Amino acid sequence: MHSSNQFDVIIIGAGPSGIFCAYTLIQERPDMKILMIEKGRPIEKRTCPKRVTKTCVGCTPCSITTGFAGAGAFSDGKLSLSPDVGGNLPEILGYDKTVELLKESDNIYLKFGADKNVYGVDKQKEIQEIRRKAITANLKLIECPIRHLGTEEGYKIYTRLQEHLLAQGVSMKFNTMVQDILIEDGQAQGVVTDSHETYYAPQIIAAIGREGSDWFSHICGRHNIETEVGTVDIGVRVEVRDEVMEFLNKNLYEAKLVYHTPTFDDKVRTFCSNPSGEVATEYYENGLAVVNGHAYKSQEFKTHNTNFALLVSKNFTKPFKTPIEYGKHIAQLSNMLCDGKILVQTFGDFQRGRRTTEERLCRNNLIPTLKDAVPGDLSLVFPHRIMVDIKEMLLALDKVTPGIASDETLLYGVEVKFYSNKVVVNTDFETSVKGLRAIGDGASVTRGLQQASANGISVARSILSQQ
Repeated sequence: MHSSNQFDVIIIGAGPSGIFCAYTLIQERPDMKILMIEKGRPIEKRTCPKRVTKTCVGCTPCSITTGFAGAGAFSDGKLSLSPDVGGNLPEILGYDKTVELLKESDNIYLKFGADKNVYGVDKQKEIQEIRRKAITANLKLIECPIRHLGTEEGYKIYTRLQEHLLAQGVSMKFNTMVQDILIEDGQAQGVVTDSHETYYAPQIIAAIGREGSDWFSHICGRHNIETEVGTVDIGVRVEVRDEVMEFLNKNLYEAKLVYHTPTFDDKVRTFCSNPSGEVATEYYENGLAVVNGHAYKSQEFKTHNTNFALLVSKNFTKPFKTPIEYGKHIAQLSNMLCDGKILVQTFGDFQRGRRTTEERLCRNNLIPTLKDAVPGDLSLVFPHRIMVDIKEMLLALDKVTPGIASDETLLYGVEVKFYSNKVVVNTDFETSVKGLRAIGDGASVTRGLQQASANGISVARSILSQQ
């Protein structure tokens, strides 16, 4: 065993949870040898040719979803400052501890240049009115202060974090895929990469993000690492004119609303709202295209439309145990119909059960911000139950902010969140394999930037306390 291959901690993945873990470790133990292994590129080399070519050219790996900062680098960059939003940390660590960690991670973002403005803390009268309307529509408003980084500003903040970690001596290997985790006698020993290199450490942290959740589920199966069948979130991205969402955007920035549908009692929630933003495509392994959304801080990049996700949460019972594959299968149906692109349908056509055509889309007052979206019929993609859930949620939302359920509202499919490989962890985030910890979205512990970042801090502290 060579000392150059020996580390104190190996972090698989360089998304927010891995970044904040490395940051905390190296701040408190500057002599610690830390290796981050990332399948994507360093942040300065993360460029998407689609911005020039207007069509995906199939980069491997995709620079939008992989690389330093993970999918967070090009996300809208919203930091949810409430423990009630963005993951399961309160269930694992307790509410008060989660509040403390969120504040600490928020301070780090501020240190590296985050906007000091917070939405949803000084508009109590307006929020009370939104809550009143939500209650009358049987919707639950989850109050959550939001700090908005912005897509381009978030990129700059993560660039500074990468530079800081490198300057502090954290080793990083990019364009490198971990093929397997070495385990002997129930103890994690190291990792093997796709270039047949082996690296050793007594502490291995899987911080693989949503993009890596499928990979980690196979690793868990191979080594009998204990997991549970988790939730999969499937739905659409909704796009409306800013005027329709003006009151919510101005006072909350992102209105987090939860609904239990009258027909099936399914949970549907709003997620990742982007005022004056644009709808975007994300590509996962094998070219799987799913829809997402962004919003920029700079006025020059703003549009006249707001987009947000409507996600139906699906929990499965035995014998079913592959929710990630289920979500991928639905996304693949949409890709099949649209030649690998994103499908778009007006809500009017969605309700009438007919396909949106290019001609009817051109007649629409609402101009799609995702220019290569293909007009189509979501009923050929989604199960009937999810179709009913989406319709009932939009009709309920229309009572809070009238106009959402208009015929011209655009629905893009499919949006699916791949964090459904729920790894069983203890309060130190250690799996059933000693020395192997699982954190962040890819382990179904968190569902957003801020809790993922806080999770990274907590596991770093756990490691430090045991040394």
